[in-house]
Amino acid sequence: MWYGLCADLVVGIHLAYVAYVIFGQLLIIAGAALKWQWVRNPWFRYTHLLAIAIVAVEAIKGWPCPLTVWEAQLRELAGQAFNGSESFMGKLLHDLLFFDNVPQLALDVGYVATMVLVLQGLVMYPPRWFRTGTPSGAAAPAEYAAGAVAAA
Repeated sequence: MWYGLCADLVVGIHLAYVAYVIFGQLLIIAGAALKWQWVRNPWFRYTHLLAIAIVAVEAIKGWPCPLTVWEAQLRELAGQAFNGSESFMGKLLHDLLFFDNVPQLALDVGYVATMVLVLQGLVMYPPRWFRTGTPSGAAAPAEYAAGAVAAA
């Protein structure tokens, strides 16, 4: 029983990982169009890049996804088939994540294409590095104001 629940947890984490990559990219594209500054956060952008880079490298090298392997091992220990679960949520999450009859080459090309899309987003709408200026309505620091007066 515990192994099956752990397998359900792993597939839930796996689905959250995929959702972070997909919906993160959709938010970056929308954020670029709508000028949302939060999508330029370097932590968000570089963890997003790292997440898809890991998947793309696995696809290029032909390595199995560790989360898929771990789920399969836990299902085996629980006496369950890999494509199923005894719990409703486990079956639902698994079916959302894995598709039958899709060639592996098509999936691999999709992973690498997504990586290219993420890299393109980094170039076209780069993360911010430093904040420039002062927040609106805030007074400038005294040394800048004094320097401006002395230069004038």
